[in-house]
Amino acid sequence: MTDRSGPVRVPDSGRDSDGEDWTAVAQAINTRMTTRRIGQQELADRAGIAVSTLRLVQHGATRRVRTKTLSAISRALDWPDDHLVRVLTGDHVAAPAAVDETAALGRQILEGVRDIRDDLRALVRRLDDLDGLQR
Repeated sequence: MTDRSGPVRVPDSGRDSDGEDWTAVAQAINTRMTTRRIGQQELADRAGIAVSTLRLVQHGATRRVRTKTLSAISRALDWPDDHLVRVLTGDHVAAPAAVDETAALGRQILEGVRDIRDDLRALVRRLDDLDGLQR
């Protein structure tokens, strides 16, 4: 990744003329923020960057962002320092930890829904019992 002083337009494909995929970086960040339930201000604070810079990256960066900025965002999202740079250059694979984390979160949600369902059934039985006593 080379530093340039002027803005670089990002084509619709997300890849610019250097083969950098800013759209993939934006998607990775936004997905991780959603999964971790982290807002822009919190992530910017954790990364030590301005919210406006984060917002640019989240929308596919219409200008170059420094490697150290991508590293700071990666660290703030509990990824290795070079994760977003690797996403940018296409030199990455889906992080197994992220897949495992998502699967674990899905299992926790399902377990919670089942607990709620069981509690609701117990409440319905109690209401039916009370209704039977009042008759």
